[in-house]
Amino acid sequence: MSSSINLFQFSKAIVREIPDTLAEHAQRMNEPARPVDLERARLQHSRYVSLLRQLVPEDPAVVCGNVALICRLGHESRRGEAAVLKGALESLGVRTVEMTEPAKMDGGDVLFTGREYFIGLSSRTNQEGAEFLASVFSHYKATSVRVQDCLHLKSIATMAGDDIIAIADNPAGRQVWKDINQLGAFKYTPLWVPDLQAANVVYVNGCVIYRSSREFPASAMIFNSLNCPTREIEASEVAKVDGALTCCSLLIS
Repeated sequence: MSSSINLFQFSKAIVREIPDTLAEHAQRMNEPARPVDLERARLQHSRYVSLLRQLVPEDPAVVCGNVALICRLGHESRRGEAAVLKGALESLGVRTVEMTEPAKMDGGDVLFTGREYFIGLSSRTNQEGAEFLASVFSHYKATSVRVQDCLHLKSIATMAGDDIIAIADNPAGRQVWKDINQLGAFKYTPLWVPDLQAANVVYVNGCVIYRSSREFPASAMIFNSLNCPTREIEASEVAKVDGALTCCSLLIS
């Protein structure tokens, strides 16, 4: 099996622009205390894209190697996104496999460690979706874990290095870590972070991208202690509509 280091090396990323309708129509669990600032959202997104370019929309697909699973998204209003992304992936030479009902899955519920998959069973992802992914990427073990009190698995757990998982230090995060630690085929090191939103990071080409110290100073200090390159970025506006750093791009090796 390839090492996890090689599997976190990427040369391409698919991103989408911030739409005019973000504030009004983006799906969210709760209304934000302050409305979305569209211009600030676009500025933050442009910095995110620029950062990805220096280092080299996740939910509709899961990509591993040269194969992409086109998800049947958990919220019906978003299922039209899949066709657009399918065409973009195929234009890059990626082979696509489309998920069929009754399976449903958001890519935000899929945590790939470089060695195995963990699939969060949430309001957006069901067991049939987890089994469908396991059949497509059958050369990796795929394990279902429970997700409670948050939108996606990667709302509370993401890769923050080779065999290092950033975990929100709250009851939902501790339950997910218990499942990962007990059910996983490999052993990982938890990196506990005090802020829920800060647990979502992007690990790309040996670098960890995390939410800024201006937003989450205590969590930023923890990421700064990692023995690898790190970069911080603000993402306050997409967070108001349940967006996270991993939601904003689809990385392709």
